[in-house]
Amino acid sequence: MSDLADGNLEWLHRGTSEIFPDRPDSDSKDENLSQRIAQSSTPLRIKLGIDPTGTDIHLGHSIPFRKLRAFQDEGHTAVVIIGDFTAQIGDPTGKSDVRRQLTPEQVKANAKSYLDQLKPILDFDTPDRLEIRYNSEWLSKLDLAQIQQLLATMTVRQMLAKEGFAERYGQEKPIFLHEFLYPLMQGYDSVAVEADVELGGTDQKFNIAVGRDLQRHFNKTPQFGLLLPILLGTDGVQKMSKSLNNYVGLQEDALSMYSKLQDTPDDLLFSYFELLTDLDLAEIPKNPREAQKVLAIAVASQFHGKEAALEAQKTAEKIVLEGNTAGGDIAEYSLANVEFPAKLFYILGASGLCKSGSEGRKLIKGGGVRLEGDRQTDVNTSFDSSNDIAGKVLQVGKKKFIRLVD
Repeated sequence: MSDLADGNLEWLHRGTSEIFPDRPDSDSKDENLSQRIAQSSTPLRIKLGIDPTGTDIHLGHSIPFRKLRAFQDEGHTAVVIIGDFTAQIGDPTGKSDVRRQLTPEQVKANAKSYLDQLKPILDFDTPDRLEIRYNSEWLSKLDLAQIQQLLATMTVRQMLAKEGFAERYGQEKPIFLHEFLYPLMQGYDSVAVEADVELGGTDQKFNIAVGRDLQRHFNKTPQFGLLLPILLGTDGVQKMSKSLNNYVGLQEDALSMYSKLQDTPDDLLFSYFELLTDLDLAEIPKNPREAQKVLAIAVASQFHGKEAALEAQKTAEKIVLEGNTAGGDIAEYSLANVEFPAKLFYILGASGLCKSGSEGRKLIKGGGVRLEGDRQTDVNTSFDSSNDIAGKVLQVGKKKFIRLVD
């Protein structure tokens, strides 16, 4: 049921932080996910649960869904669990305070919004590739005796080892008993849908491990956990979050998406390519400015189509130019005045964008010079003829532009 025989499991490991259990030398399908994929005669059931506690999904949320799509493309069944029951508790993972409980009406409206936003990512059309389940289907039917059985599988000490609970306990902040139910309910979801693999962020390891324990308790085959990174936001510092305004929302228009992603910090480019695109990582442009454009086009295309993404690129470039020149008119400089080959710093001085070639060198070193939107950092950049740069816009700082013409 897989490409294992061909050694083609790159899709499985791309962007993956951890798979557990993970014994790559084992032939056991209970210890080695590659073996479970290879030995299974039927599609694996890949679980991903979401609690629709809001209406918006951003690119950080999309990462596990992209991995889920990769499993779908390999012929496996994606099982998306809408936590309509657990959302009324709220996942306490990483939270320093109790989560606000939602009404059933709020959860239903949020779930519809979530599913609409996931349509560009998941395969909703191929038969047997997607199940959408609501965990109220089984959790609402548990009686007190069954809940007691769930609670008896864990100790208070084990619960307090969970991130968030331990912090709040140490700070003497209240932990309500219903919050202890959350990881058990999420774990019971795995029992109910007979999950082979559960996906989640690295902050979900505790909850996914609880699912494995409960599957064993109920004499089911334990699932594998596959953990994915938490995406840093566009500020390059903190995790992507709407509240921190460092996010790219899936519902944003193509221009907004493109404009944000074209400014992706250099040190985040590789992880963004790895986690948010299917592009060959070996072919990422070496020039960071070119890489930003390729990334922005690739991501915007996923949600709006290639044509809209390219139009967004043109509009973004026009906004940059027109927003920094009077009325959008760009002065022209004739390259007939330049003797080629010519250094970039010389052209800067000759064109009047700066006082001299010497000042031009300093501006290039300081990163204050762009050619057609690409930052120039090499003071030795030289052009053999006017054909190399004719028609391009040369920029110094934010407000000085000229168009180079023959």
